[in-house]
Amino acid sequence: MQCPKCRGNMRTLDRNGVHIEQCDNCRGIFLDYGELETLSRMENQWNQQHYAAPPPPPPPVHGPAWGGGHHGGHHYGHRRNSWVGMLFSS
Repeated sequence: MQCPKCRGNMRTLDRNGVHIEQCDNCRGIFLDYGELETLSRMENQWNQQHYAAPPPPPPPVHGPAWGGGHHGGHHYGHRRNSWVGMLFSS
């Protein structure tokens, strides 16, 4: 099978029962409709297990009274763990 993007060779990977086609050249990932439906179902199950109750709101950040900038409340580079990260982490 050839990659529709770069014409490289495709290989089939099995990730948690989902068959994913990945190009050896451009590393593109391709799914058919059934695989996409399976991933959607897995996402719903994962979200129900991990996000049943919303997290508490963060504490208020008090900046300078004169209106200057503050550095609190920003999480640059923070990534939420998800089922997609677990699926493709190897």
